[in-house]
Amino acid sequence: MDIAVLAQRFCHIAIWRLLVIIGMVVAVLIVTQAFELPYWKTTPLSPPSKGSTAMVARNATLPNNSPPTKPFVANLRVDNDTFASDSDKEAGFENQTKETDKQDDPVSYDDKNPHKEVKVKKDYPKAGTNLTLNEVQNQDGILPIESQGLSTKGMGNFHADSRISFIAENASSVSNAKQTMKTKPTDKKTKPLQEVSVTLNNKFTIVSISNPILKRLHKQPVSLSQMNSMLLNSPVPSRHMKPRWSSVRDHELVSAKLQIENSPLRRNISGLYASVFRNVSMFIRSYELMEHTLKIYIYREGEKPIYHQPVLKGIYASEGWFMKLMEGNKKFAVRDPKKAHLFYLPFSSQMLRIKLAAQNIHSTKDLEKYLRRYVELIAGKYRFWNRTRGADHFLVACHDWASRVTMQLMGNCIRSLCNANVANGFKIGKDTTLPVTYIRSVEDPLKDMGGRPPSRRHILAFFAGSMHGYVRPILLQYWENKEPDMKIFGPMPRDIEGKKIYREYMKNSKYCICARGYEVHTPRVVEAIFYECVPVIISDNYVPPFFEVLNWEAFSVFIQEKDIPNLRKILLSIPEEKYLAMQSRVKMVQRHFLWHKNPVRYDLFHMVLHSIWYNRLLQIIV
Repeated sequence: MDIAVLAQRFCHIAIWRLLVIIGMVVAVLIVTQAFELPYWKTTPLSPPSKGSTAMVARNATLPNNSPPTKPFVANLRVDNDTFASDSDKEAGFENQTKETDKQDDPVSYDDKNPHKEVKVKKDYPKAGTNLTLNEVQNQDGILPIESQGLSTKGMGNFHADSRISFIAENASSVSNAKQTMKTKPTDKKTKPLQEVSVTLNNKFTIVSISNPILKRLHKQPVSLSQMNSMLLNSPVPSRHMKPRWSSVRDHELVSAKLQIENSPLRRNISGLYASVFRNVSMFIRSYELMEHTLKIYIYREGEKPIYHQPVLKGIYASEGWFMKLMEGNKKFAVRDPKKAHLFYLPFSSQMLRIKLAAQNIHSTKDLEKYLRRYVELIAGKYRFWNRTRGADHFLVACHDWASRVTMQLMGNCIRSLCNANVANGFKIGKDTTLPVTYIRSVEDPLKDMGGRPPSRRHILAFFAGSMHGYVRPILLQYWENKEPDMKIFGPMPRDIEGKKIYREYMKNSKYCICARGYEVHTPRVVEAIFYECVPVIISDNYVPPFFEVLNWEAFSVFIQEKDIPNLRKILLSIPEEKYLAMQSRVKMVQRHFLWHKNPVRYDLFHMVLHSIWYNRLLQIIV
């Protein structure tokens, strides 16, 4: 009997130990699975948490009966309070600004630290390794791109196995082939929830844009006619914007404003053409008064390289060229701030981003704090900021996030911005649009200017560029390799040959597609004018440069993003006579978009300055 009791007790103990061991094994498996979930193989047990990366299945494939997909690659951007350089690869070929801005790779964000940037490593060949040019130019001006072992259908330098496709609204998907990544805003200032479909094959991460993210295309944008109304009916500045005390300079500005409003009719103006201006008489009078009246004080405070050190090459060169020419100017600049009508804040948004990123500072709040210290410095040392609360101060900034960083702190200032998004804080009638100019040669910024005459432009439309944002993948999906007269590509090689191909396409095309990237601005607008190609702007809510004085509809075409499927139909519907008129006006307006080492009348430097002057007059109250 004792033996039986002992055996029974032993069995109970063994079973209990066995259960403990099984429980520990299960716990270990669960913990292991939890650690693996954000990365590979396992099936997600719960929705992705806030700030997490996409949960995907490895080696996932679409079923054999799936429709074939078109090859192109879209870069993924997650919007939060941390900023990456959105325009680093904005040019038609891959980025050339590595010497000033090192963030050339796609950027994702660490789910444990949303302010830490993580480089996404891609296993694809370097640009230009396989791409060769068989013919740069033939009799008809058609420039075919051919390569060996590499599809160039919108893929540029990416591997031919990389594939991406749009998911139709009613299309079925395979649950183990893709999951949806949702990025939630970290604070009220960030952009709303976005959904991006992500799939993997055995080598590459492939990103496709699903219909939820395309819902923004159905949002009614601010049309060009609405922007015109906003300019003509600019709200009167509130009384709290009235200067704390009046000055002689204020009365000089009010006098200039009245003279412009009563400008005499001007005709036969040498070098200027009424058809490209809203009111050429008012522009001439305003420009003349600017030349004879305007004085600007440039704050000497601020240390290099963020202050007083212009960058003259690359995609953000506009802010650098203006800074260089403004600080070297003797006509408008004065040393006595009491004589000034306007006050220039001479900082480089590009260098601010680079230097603070080197210190691992990426938060907008930290960047605002840095600028706030500068404003507090000049406000404490001088009385001019506090007199108008910054309304007679201006800044010139081209980096993507400059608009957001300056929105609160410098919201009263006149902001000349490349990222001129009327739906995101840009104020027509106060802020001005800074043209994006991709400068490749500081010694000769006008190199290779011009293009073929209209009779020898046999390409209907041309575009080439990286797959930034949501618009460009749609553009390629509809028009890449669809029609022989529609030359729509992804990124081109960044070698000398690739640059030459890009220029020749623009010089030989009737219309140059200026599709937005991550933000609304793009250097292609100025590039099109530079090469005498009619710009086709596909960027909802973008306020074009010098909107206050130029009649953009006279020399360019605006197409809403939702109308990309009808792009070719729209362009073909434009009568030849109208196209020829627009192309001739592009040549007329070209002089206003050129940088000169020594500024000349009506060039880009003076036009930027005039927009700032003009908008100050619109806002002046005494």
